[in-house]
Amino acid sequence: MRLSRRAMLAAAAAAPLLAPGLAWAMQDAAELTDITGGVQPIGPDERRARIARAQALMRRHGIGSVLIEPGASMIYFTGVRWWRSERLTAVVLPVEGDPLIVTPFFEEPSVRESLGIDAEVRVWQEHEDPLAVVAGWLREKRLADRPVGIEETVRHFAVDGLARALPGAEIVSGNPVVRGCRMLKSPHEIALMQAATDVTVAAYRWTWPRIEAGMSPRDIGALMRAATTRLGGSVEFNLILLGEASAYPHGSGQPQQVRPGEVVLMDCGCSVHDYESDVSRSFVFGDPSVEQRRVWNHVRQGQQVAFDAARIGRPAGAVDDAVRAYYQGLGYGPDYALPGLSHRTGHGIGLEGHEPVNFVRGETTPLAPGMCFSNEPGLYLPGRFGIRLEDCLYMTEAGPRWFSEPPPSIERPFG
Repeated sequence: MRLSRRAMLAAAAAAPLLAPGLAWAMQDAAELTDITGGVQPIGPDERRARIARAQALMRRHGIGSVLIEPGASMIYFTGVRWWRSERLTAVVLPVEGDPLIVTPFFEEPSVRESLGIDAEVRVWQEHEDPLAVVAGWLREKRLADRPVGIEETVRHFAVDGLARALPGAEIVSGNPVVRGCRMLKSPHEIALMQAATDVTVAAYRWTWPRIEAGMSPRDIGALMRAATTRLGGSVEFNLILLGEASAYPHGSGQPQQVRPGEVVLMDCGCSVHDYESDVSRSFVFGDPSVEQRRVWNHVRQGQQVAFDAARIGRPAGAVDDAVRAYYQGLGYGPDYALPGLSHRTGHGIGLEGHEPVNFVRGETTPLAPGMCFSNEPGLYLPGRFGIRLEDCLYMTEAGPRWFSEPPPSIERPFG
């Protein structure tokens, strides 16, 4: 689970300056070394295999091409790292042959820098319509009369522009193709996610003994950031919730500091060669109360219930159903009611921290080898505290396997 941008900005504005003694603790991070040297980024051969798989799925579903804008899916298929603006850069995957990259004329050299596959590149000038370029290419490739799939995050202006540039075109969802590829991770992708998780866990273990009374979320986040960077990860997010703020899954903008007897909830993740980790830990600074320990143990067992329910062929929503049934038997809920679990049990993860599909009620997608999820059935007691433990897993033919092992106890949150 990651912090919303609005909540992140509110928390940053409310946090005090870094604690005066924090610089000394952060100097210790210089002793840490990169632990990611043994993993390699995704290369051209794997990207070509991805395109071949996408084309097989396009033939299966009767789709002639798929339109994709910059973001994780563009990186996944082409390696191109770009951003979205009013000036369209896009990739078109055809059912056969090399993809097309469409980009502004003045951006072509920059776009080519990260292009990791063979592709045709066509440019458009500032006074021209980039969707007309796409439409013209589809006509040349005799794909204009076949359905055009749209990757699910493509913006409306691009879809609308393509419909106008290609009258009568059948516009369909690209999910059967893009999701059909990205949901099932290769061994290489899983290795990269494992490396990112190893970095996050190592950063946690370095940070935990350096947490002191009076520290703010920003202080603790600075420690995690320093450790993560030194260990070889690119920091994606550090969500630190202290005391009552831990009762609200994405926190509070109210000032917070570490106090004895109160919960510290840390939800942090990084990326290694684009693939992400997401690990949450909750513990008490000092001695936990009977209630804190009881809730922590319930959440830890909730993780196990979710893990045991994740079986090949079962619908992803069944995992969430199993956890809610367990929690309701303990007196939480029902459903999303508080005290209880107010969010889904888990989300897909890979190139993005949140990807389809989710461990959520009603999700019928069958679990299959290569799918990766977070497992985070937190419990939240408004006005008091919350506990979230989050470890990601990946599906194998034999069932789920952990990227990070769940903690053994509230006193040993990092094993």
